[in-house]
Amino acid sequence: MSFTDLHLASPILKAVNQCGYTEPTPVQDQAIPKALAGHDLIATAQTGTGKTAAFVMPALQILSTPSQASARSKGPRVLVLTPTRELANQVTDAVRTYGRFMRVRSGTIVGGMPYVPQQRLMSQPVDMIVATPGRLIDHMENGRIDFARLELLVLDEADRMLDMGFRKAVDTIAAATPATRQTLMFTATWDKTMEKLGRRLLKNALRVEIVGKTATLEQIEQRLHATDDAAHKKKILRHLITDRGMTRAIIFSATKRNADRLAKELYNQGHSAAALHGDMNQNARNRTILNMRRGKIKLLVATDVAARGLDVSGISHVINYDLPNNAEDYIHRIGRTGRAGASGVAISFASVADFDTVKRIERYIGQSLPQHVIPGMEPVRPHMGSKNGPKGKPRRPAGSGKRGTPGRKFGKKVSTSRPFGSGSRPKSIARKPVGSAI
Repeated sequence: MSFTDLHLASPILKAVNQCGYTEPTPVQDQAIPKALAGHDLIATAQTGTGKTAAFVMPALQILSTPSQASARSKGPRVLVLTPTRELANQVTDAVRTYGRFMRVRSGTIVGGMPYVPQQRLMSQPVDMIVATPGRLIDHMENGRIDFARLELLVLDEADRMLDMGFRKAVDTIAAATPATRQTLMFTATWDKTMEKLGRRLLKNALRVEIVGKTATLEQIEQRLHATDDAAHKKKILRHLITDRGMTRAIIFSATKRNADRLAKELYNQGHSAAALHGDMNQNARNRTILNMRRGKIKLLVATDVAARGLDVSGISHVINYDLPNNAEDYIHRIGRTGRAGASGVAISFASVADFDTVKRIERYIGQSLPQHVIPGMEPVRPHMGSKNGPKGKPRRPAGSGKRGTPGRKFGKKVSTSRPFGSGSRPKSIARKPVGSAI
């Protein structure tokens, strides 16, 4: 299928063609026609699969036709909820890209930014608002926003919003919108919590499942370095960042304080390094991301929350200086590299205390992490298990069943849609990856 087969409005199709895209990715191929048909939709898809365009294009399609609601309302026709400011900015960029030949008035309502410009945005007619739940609730409590003419509600990375404690806020926002709205929910994982959210907020929703981890992992070389202590980790890191093949790298730290400390140390050693974390104000975070995109920053030391939704092209390496708390975040982290058909390298440091975490990650991705040793920097005690990788069955990919239940290894499969909550599960159909993620 090509984008022309999706029957998008001509201004949207013109923008897509100008971007050089001809074929939709699997999530776009499956989700866009159903969304355009007016169905509520739950799409399970990983970062880097083109999911943003899968809901931005249907949203723009709605905005390409006049509103049927009362002209007295100044509120948005489309509302997109995202868990983080960075992801909100990424969605807004996509709206500008695919709506460049349309007259779309859109804006963001996110924390860490001044209230006055956001109040000004909502005081005038607006087509689309991209918001984080916390700041949007602030404006709602002060009566600054009207949802009377809302036609489409999108929950982007809904699982992450719930993980961050926004369940009540999401329910409150949804309750304030018209019952006649269309709702699209995108999530990287599928479990009972997400099922309950879907039942509360969506009506007769269709399901689309994109098992996209294999495509992601195939483009990424994964390595594991056993470390003895903090000094050993820093020694290995200093060696790795001298690699000429490392053009841009994201180094993940467990805490904001350590991110600042490590970025400062790297900067003092002569590297173009900077930190990115939640304690930085939004202007500082935007400036840091822009500097990395422009090539002024080579090493970005980031925390998980700050890097969620971060989209910077040309990331050659991801380094897990500290391992993530859960296996799903490992996938999200390493997905910052190896994007849009490019290759990448993901390097993880692990001490004796991280043994169980490594095994959970290996079970989750269905393969062992190859251990690497740098001559002269060998660990005193090799401790990361046998050469044969993790024991037991690989974990079922996120979105394909209950958390923790064993299942098949990741495969390039896309399941057909089915009504939300139906008892039977359709067979998956093999599908080759098409196009590049947008």
